[in-house]
Amino acid sequence: RAATTARTCGVMLEPIQGEGGVNVPDDNYLKEVEEWCHEKGILLILDEIQTGIGRTGTLFAYEQYNVEPDIMTLAKGLGSGVPIGAFLAKEHVSVFTPGEHGSTFGGNPLACAAAYATVKYIIEDDIPGKVKQVGKYFTTKLGSLKQQFDFITQVRGRGLLIALELSGEIAEEIALACLKRGLLVNKLKPNTIRFMPPLIITEREVDKAIAILEDTLEEIRNPKH
Repeated sequence: RAATTARTCGVMLEPIQGEGGVNVPDDNYLKEVEEWCHEKGILLILDEIQTGIGRTGTLFAYEQYNVEPDIMTLAKGLGSGVPIGAFLAKEHVSVFTPGEHGSTFGGNPLACAAAYATVKYIIEDDIPGKVKQVGKYFTTKLGSLKQQFDFITQVRGRGLLIALELSGEIAEEIALACLKRGLLVNKLKPNTIRFMPPLIITEREVDKAIAILEDTLEEIRNPKH
């Protein structure tokens, strides 16, 4: 509220912060933001570029918070590796008519076909539901590692967007050691690791990842001299 004024036309945020550390908001936070925006005539703009298309266990992350944005941005998973982005808006704020706005490669037929095939597959095969199930399994396994290694301070996330927070700045060391063992993880911050596996990952593959991670953490706890 303090960040908005009479001149504020829109509030833009991620339903779950991705690059910021996989920070999951309180359950009522987005709803309160939405209510404030409606009260003040401010547009609610949600960046679902990282969280959208099934990544968090629903088609869009905002669905988990009982809100509806006026504007939403999509990309990344939308094309399954083919570069494409999308800007979606409700009718009352959609100022463009078909063909009014364009760019050199905007609307590329190949990219649009990839996005169509991706969304069709994800919806028809209930990929978000599978992500929710496997994500819960993954989080539970990481929770067990947290009990085992006292330098893991928190496991957080939704679906298959998960972070492991550490008490020390050892994220890069862990990421590099995992890579040598065949597991690709992402160092978000000096003390935070992110897991963003393919949405079609299986529980068996999760078990393999956990085994590699466990060996890595054990080596860091008890380094060989």
